[in-house]
Amino acid sequence: QVQLVESGGGLVQPGGSLRLSCAASGIIFSLNDMGWYRQTPGKQREAELVATITGGGRTNYADFVKGRFTISRDNAKSTVYLLMNSLKPEDTAVYYCNAGPYGWGKGTLVTVSS
Repeated sequence: QVQLVESGGGLVQPGGSLRLSCAASGIIFSLNDMGWYRQTPGKQREAELVATITGGGRTNYADFVKGRFTISRDNAKSTVYLLMNSLKPEDTAVYYCNAGPYGWGKGTLVTVSS
């Protein structure tokens, strides 16, 4: 059974930083592309891509986070991270970990507010 468990969300002031973690189990993690998506609370639109990382470590970012967010992975710990710097109020969202066809985590809420 695949499990993806996110952690690290919370309340942060504008300009601050957070690091999200997603611990995976039930998959061969090192071979799997991983991603972070987000969905604004109360909005109907689908979750939007934030960043992805291949099993080999190649990364891809949405334009709105380039230069601010960094995705990384530790295959020994079966964990993918999202380091978020220079956070803005518009980054407020539920952030979800994705393991491609293997599913989604339950999400962690990030609130950027003064």
